[in-house]
Amino acid sequence: MTKAASARRLRRDETAAERKLWSALRNRQLGGHKFRRQVPLGRFVADFACYDEKLVVELDGGQHAERQDGDVERTAWLENKGFRVLRFWNNEVLENLEGVLTTIAQALENQKPPHP
Repeated sequence: MTKAASARRLRRDETAAERKLWSALRNRQLGGHKFRRQVPLGRFVADFACYDEKLVVELDGGQHAERQDGDVERTAWLENKGFRVLRFWNNEVLENLEGVLTTIAQALENQKPPHP
């Protein structure tokens, strides 16, 4: 399956946490930043990406506890390409969306150069 086809399938079969976070990120709702979901990047598909700020947001479910080596490799590859990566557990999004959004907003703000 191609990465584009895989991304389409992942968008169609999104988790409850992905759906909840996407509803808060879409249409530039977070500080005017444009996010995309299920974005093919190299050999990976990132859950959410803001290209302008080179920020990737990944949501991890229970299956990630067994796949930590793969997640480390994925994060290293993305960071090597200049992306910053934030990871959240699905239950964090479901139980504390505001805290997750605050962390993402802070990461977006910390990337901006200081105003003169």
